[in-house]
Amino acid sequence: MTAALPAHRRTVRLVLSLLAGFLLAGTVATTAGAATAEDGYRFWGYYQWTNGQWAFAQKGADAYVPADGGVEGWRFAVGGAKPRVPRAAGDFDAICGKTPAETGKKRVAVVVDPGTPEDAVSGDTPSPATGTCVVTDPKANGAKVLAAVAPVRIEKGLTCGVGGYPSKGCGDQVKNIKVPATDTPVTLQIGAAVGSTVAPAPAAGTKDNGSGTAGIIIAAIFVVLLLGGGFLLNRRRTAAK
Repeated sequence: MTAALPAHRRTVRLVLSLLAGFLLAGTVATTAGAATAEDGYRFWGYYQWTNGQWAFAQKGADAYVPADGGVEGWRFAVGGAKPRVPRAAGDFDAICGKTPAETGKKRVAVVVDPGTPEDAVSGDTPSPATGTCVVTDPKANGAKVLAAVAPVRIEKGLTCGVGGYPSKGCGDQVKNIKVPATDTPVTLQIGAAVGSTVAPAPAAGTKDNGSGTAGIIIAAIFVVLLLGGGFLLNRRRTAAK
């Protein structure tokens, strides 16, 4: 007999099944450049960058383990039959290219797109889409990778908030939504890598700010003064005899 799944995993699977049903049903016709009215939900969608495009995750973030060099995507939006994918490409090199690989760890690029003002919960304002390189344990799942980027609000096994956004609600149903046929692409704000114990290599053309050299000079002066003081003290002792 198969063991029963925990409640939160059953909830995640149910939601994924419902969303997959929406996608496969194809009940809503769309035309390029036009908006379509339907009923939907306001939620964080989970994606992987595959073959040059975003693909809706087939597993929940707690069950999927991204590989080294993988790209994870999260997009907050009001969606229905058509998935609302992150509005920026999952460019691993742009996000993790300056972060050195570390033995025994993996690098995963994470794109977090809070969406548009039209997608927002009343009173909230979405921040710009970001790209972050996460250096973590090879066995880390998607949920752990995301948690390394920003605090995550979980309710009933669902990812409801990322970095405090949205401030409330979780998978709320929205009536008569209007989903654009396409979203305008955005440029990611690339942040510093997280989880790495190795400092990123300096960008080409950058100069030493002198802090290391200044420290060496100060230490040398201290040694000279210390030795000089000892030498003078020794001479005074010799002369007094």
